[in-house]
This record gives sequence, C-alpha cells and structure tokens, in this order.
Amino acid sequence: MTSPAAPRIKITYATLRNDNEQLHADFEAGLERARSELGRTYPLYVNGEARTGEGTFEDRSPIDGSLVGRFAKGTRQDVRDAIAAAHAAFPAWSGRPWQERVALLRRAAELISERQMELSALTSIEVGKNRLEALGDVEETADLIRWYCDQMEQHQGFDYPMGNLGDETVHTRSVLKPYGVWAVIAPFNFPASLFGGPAGGALVAGNSVVLKPASESSLMGLKLYEVFRDAGIPGGVVNFVTGPGSTVGAELAENPGVDGLTFTGSYEVGFDLYRHFAKNYPKPVIVEMGGKNPAIVSRTADLEEAAEGVMRSAFGLGGQKCSACSRVYVQREVKDEFLRLLVEKTKAITIGDPTDRRNWLGPIVNQAAVEKYERAVEEARRDGRILLGGERLTGGAYDAGYYVAPTIVDGLPFDHRLFREELFVPFVVIGTVDSLEQAIALSNDNVYGLTAGFYGEDRAEIDTFLNRIEAGVVYVNRRAGATTGAWPGVQPFGGWKGSGTTGKSGGGLYYLQQYLREQSQTIVD
Repeated sequence: MTSPAAPRIKITYATLRNDNEQLHADFEAGLERARSELGRTYPLYVNGEARTGEGTFEDRSPIDGSLVGRFAKGTRQDVRDAIAAAHAAFPAWSGRPWQERVALLRRAAELISERQMELSALTSIEVGKNRLEALGDVEETADLIRWYCDQMEQHQGFDYPMGNLGDETVHTRSVLKPYGVWAVIAPFNFPASLFGGPAGGALVAGNSVVLKPASESSLMGLKLYEVFRDAGIPGGVVNFVTGPGSTVGAELAENPGVDGLTFTGSYEVGFDLYRHFAKNYPKPVIVEMGGKNPAIVSRTADLEEAAEGVMRSAFGLGGQKCSACSRVYVQREVKDEFLRLLVEKTKAITIGDPTDRRNWLGPIVNQAAVEKYERAVEEARRDGRILLGGERLTGGAYDAGYYVAPTIVDGLPFDHRLFREELFVPFVVIGTVDSLEQAIALSNDNVYGLTAGFYGEDRAEIDTFLNRIEAGVVYVNRRAGATTGAWPGVQPFGGWKGSGTTGKSGGGLYYLQQYLREQSQTIVD
C-alpha cells in the first residue's frame, strides 16, 4: 500500500507519461505485491461470508498462460442467497443518511487510490493492459466513485421542495429514492472502472448490490469487493459472485428479486437483457453494448496528429475497447500521406509482456479472440488489401500468450462486414471518401453510436461534424486518441442507438439519477 505521506501522482489516460520514473518504481513495487496474490483459490461472498460454490474455474493470464487464480463456481442458489441478503440489508442501508453513504464511498475511492499500483499490476497481468492503461483504469474507478459522491452532495441527496399553488398549508417535496437490489455484470476489458464505477453509483444512491465480474477478470473483481468491504460497507449491502454467465449471470438477469441491472458487454447479450429483464413490471436496465467507432480525416487535417490519434485508439489494449477506433474515413486528397504516417506509427508499436514498461501493446484476451482476429484477416485478404499486420505473433515469449499484430486494411467495400461489425481486436479498416458529407453519412450508417472522432482545421467542418454525427462521445483533433480516453467529470461516456439503452453517460451529470426513482411527497397541515 502506498504510504499516506508519499506524494500521489494524478493519473488519467490523457496525462500519463511513460518517462515518469517515480511512477514506474511504484508500479514495480505493486507488481511484486500483485504476483504474491497469484495462484490461490478464491471464494465468492454472500452477506460477507465466504462460499466455495460448486467447484472452481481457472483464470489464466493472456500474457503467458500462467494461473491467476482458481475461483468459486457459483450456483444459482448462491446467487439467490446473495439477492436475498441484499434485500435484507437494503432497508438499513437506504435508511442511512446520504451523507454517511457518501463518506463510506469516498473512503472506498481513497482505498483504490492508495492501492492503485497493486491493483494496476493485477489488471495488467489478468487482462493484458500495459502499465499506463492499467493505471488509468484503476484511478478512473476511484474518480467515478468520487464523482457520484460529489453529485449526491451537490444535489443535497436529491431532495427538493416544490410549489404549493399559493396554499401555505401544503408542503410538497420531490425526493429521489433507491430501487432496492441492483446487479452489476462487468466486462473483462475495464475490469476496474466498469465494475467499481456502476457499483459505486448504485451504492451511494442507497441500493444494495450483487456484483459479478467477467470470468477473465475475477481477481480484480474480488479486489474491488475487498475495497468496499474494507471501507466499512456491510457485507449484505455488497455481495460478490463468480461463475459462468449461463448460471450466475442468468440468475441475476432472470431473478424477480433484482430491481435494477447494469451490464456492459456485447450488443447481442445486452439487447437480449434489455428486452427480457423486466418480466413482471418495468424495471431499470442500464446496458452499454459496444461500438464500431469511426474517425473522419478531412483534407484540412493535421495528418501527423490524425495518424497518432487513430493509432492510439485503434490499437490501445489490442482494440478491446468499446470505444476503439475501428474504421477511418479519409478524404482522397490526403489518403496516401495519412496511410504512410499511420503505417509508420503502427510499425513502431512495441509488443510483448505489458507489465514491462518497454511494451505498449500486450496480448488479446483469449483463444476465441485470436480466432475472431484470424477470421477477419482471412476476409480482409480475400476482399481487400492488408497494409500492415494480419498475423498471429509467434516465437519466444509470444508462443505462450495470445499476441497478434496490429492490422490496417484498405480497399474493402463500404458495406463489408469488417466495416460494420464490432471485432474487439487490433484491426482498423480505411475507407476513401470525396467529401465530409459522405464521411458523416457512412459514419452514421451503423447500428452503433458510441464514440467518433474528427480531424480537420476548418471551423465550419467541425461544426458540421458536431451537429450531425450520431454518437454519444465525440472528439475533435485529439492526439491522445481519436475515439478513446473519457474521464469522469471531463468527458461523460455513453452511447446512442445500439451502443446504449439510456442516453445517460457514466461520469456525467445525469448518470447517478438512473439508480434512483422519484417520489412526490405532499403533506397538508
């Protein structure tokens, strides 16, 4: 744990630098602690009590196949018991003054920051993030929780006096109240922020929670459960279950005792949850379902800046971000120079063990992802031109993990599958356009609407892009990432169309209220 007396480095995706020697020294210490946690057998937790489930499953690192840990394979009964425990704990938790909940959640955020190096090292080992990406994910989690605490405080617990139509004997208030038991089903790619962020929002609002991490990131989920526990949040208020989606996830989605649900994952699973979660009566479901995120490069763009931003967003974390830039529409006049720069920058990417500071890109998550990559490569060779990449990396340390080459493809027709479907691998397709209008139309012609980027120096073009693009998060002339890199209180993150169900963005001004429902209270003297 970092000494409280030590100065803390402020970490965000946009401000981290790889030449910060103190940061790397701290990370090395965290890496040593993280490695001491590996290879153990871990339980799930219901009402604060450890359970062994029905056997275990293995979580292995995509870096080299080493064992991260064995985790309890929860049963449907374990999940039912967790939901029951959350129901029993809800009245006392929701009845606590909101100021007390805020204080406990702020303590949880502080613990995350204090443990940031160990948690980041675990993230790097477990899902293959490089050091800076892992540090960003962990600290974003703390800042999401802080942001939701700030929102609760700024709105005074969402308790407001209303009008009385001139009758002084009538007193009416609008009060937002929690729903009850909230389930959070998190993905592997942001195992901290997309687990702890929604959990923190649900908890500070007064809900009790049942938390399920992705099987590929079970240890990070457990460590965040421990953060909430160590901050003083009662066991029944926070319950932690692990196991397959077909049993543990299904029970959370189907059990009528779950009053609200947050899910981050694929369009197919998320849309099915959206359609079927509310069986008996309408219930809130917050679903974020990925993206096929475009960047547009105008003839007026700074091409070096555009190539840098596209490279970072297309290939960071191996393209395994719902916000990854996976298609680029570049105007014909500048296409050749843009591609030259993009290929040059991509060739310079260092690939290998992401816990090593020298490597910018680690492995993708598992064999299924490799197979998806290889199918995309086969189609690209058949129907277009591969400008760079297109192979699984082999030899030496690569053989033990899931390493693939960042891939740039040109020459596909605009209606090709690779222009339309989310792949979640380091793979970007390039399209040549003759106008900004054509680029925007192609960008919008997709079921997804999560993020989008634009590069160009003409103010009228920028305004046209901002006014017409159909996406929840947009960036203009951003070197740090064409379509990636949101931060709580800075860039609210959420999608339109098939990328999200609510239109309210995490880390934004309207997200926390989704974990609450309004009650109008009128008292007559």
